[in-house]
Amino acid sequence: VFRPAKCIMSVVNDSKFQSSVFILTGIRGQENIHVWISIPFCLMYAISILGNSLILFIIKTDPNLHEPMYIFLSMLAVLDLGISMSTLPTILGIFWFNSREISHDACFAQLFFIHALTFTESSVLLSMAFDRLVAICNPLRYPSILTLPRAVKIGLLCVLRGAVPRIPTLIFLKRHWYCHANVLSHSYCLNQDVMKMACSDTRAHSIYTFFMTLASLGLDGLLILLSYVMILKTVLSITSHMERFKALDTCISHVCVVLVFYTPELGLSVIHRFVKNSSPLLQTIMGNIYLLVPPMMNPIVYSVRTKPIRVRIIRVVSSLSGSRADDKGDKDHRPPVPT
Repeated sequence: VFRPAKCIMSVVNDSKFQSSVFILTGIRGQENIHVWISIPFCLMYAISILGNSLILFIIKTDPNLHEPMYIFLSMLAVLDLGISMSTLPTILGIFWFNSREISHDACFAQLFFIHALTFTESSVLLSMAFDRLVAICNPLRYPSILTLPRAVKIGLLCVLRGAVPRIPTLIFLKRHWYCHANVLSHSYCLNQDVMKMACSDTRAHSIYTFFMTLASLGLDGLLILLSYVMILKTVLSITSHMERFKALDTCISHVCVVLVFYTPELGLSVIHRFVKNSSPLLQTIMGNIYLLVPPMMNPIVYSVRTKPIRVRIIRVVSSLSGSRADDKGDKDHRPPVPT
């Protein structure tokens, strides 16, 4: 007789602990200097947005760069812009305005875009490794294997592979009951971080995300490693030292980008899943490196290491500085206005 009443009272009591918002965290213990800390964050965002936008502009305006390799590079730039824009409002909102509250729906939307874009970027990096594999191991068939339409289809497949598996995650998150402390570990929402706030059973959700991460990031990393083993085997078979160096030089940019992407990603995943009593400051630093450093470093690496991109960037900068000098000269030599 009393069980229904007990159940009703339990639901009422639990509802008191159900919060409608999550609380984001800046740099713990450094709240009084958040405005100063925001300066390097703003610089990283500015470099990321300007650098990736410049790469997109150069690839779009130069018909000679409308090739599979640069199509994948432009996709990487778009994904980096998406990751930067998805985290910028909450991070700068905390540092500038101490705006730490975020609704459940907004948090779920943010983590969906962060994870979907990250998983898509992993697939694009795998596609770029395949591009280098074909170009070095089978250069004569490269134009017939990686055509422009085929590169576009691979890019679309990367987007679907990154976004579609994230939809069940949203369903899981919407069904969970959040009654624990609603303070998150980062300045943005991550799936692993939000799951810790749930009071309902998250085992199915955890198993799904673990195997999805393993089948995506883990598989991509393994295939990229296998691709470079095959590339290295082919390069070592080349007798000419100069040709061997040229072949390896075309891969250095991609190797640097892969290391910058996977190292903080794996480090943050290990901290969230296996380190129970990790330092909050360590989590914050790794989380910011994970989302801010790769979008900033990717355009720098490709601008420095890729000659066609580097030459065109110098040309664009030179033309802009030349046009400013011409405008200044026109103003200096402008005839005086009669009085």
